Amino acid sequence: QVQLVESGGGLVQAGGSLRLSCTASGRTVGSNTMGWFRQAPGSEREFVASSGKSAWNPDNKYVSESLKGRFTISRDNSGNTLQLQMNDLKPEDTAVYFCAFATVAYKSGGLSRQDRYNYWGRGTQVTVSS
Repeated sequence: QVQLVESGGGLVQAGGSLRLSCTASGRTVGSNTMGWFRQAPGSEREFVASSGKSAWNPDNKYVSESLKGRFTISRDNSGNTLQLQMNDLKPEDTAVYFCAFATVAYKSGGLSRQDRYNYWGRGTQVTVSS
């Protein structure tokens, strides 16, 4: 079992920044991928970014093409804390942001398929005012 706890959400004005964190605990040893997804009101949950860790690539980071340049994903040295730095936020970034953990990792590219993730956090609200 893996437990995920997100933090760092809040209310910010357009153009501002927020940094989300997700801490994983439990059985986190071995190849894995941690990812961020978001779900806006009335919309489906969508992929934001992922960070894979494996023997083939210990730092496989990927950000959705539409968010590159504004969002950055990173992990701490332990590999158990995932962060999402969000800059130049826009009202359309308003959503609940979820952290997820998968027991698989790819050598390159992002893991955007939600059904490949085994564990999910409860989410943290991000609201961007215009």
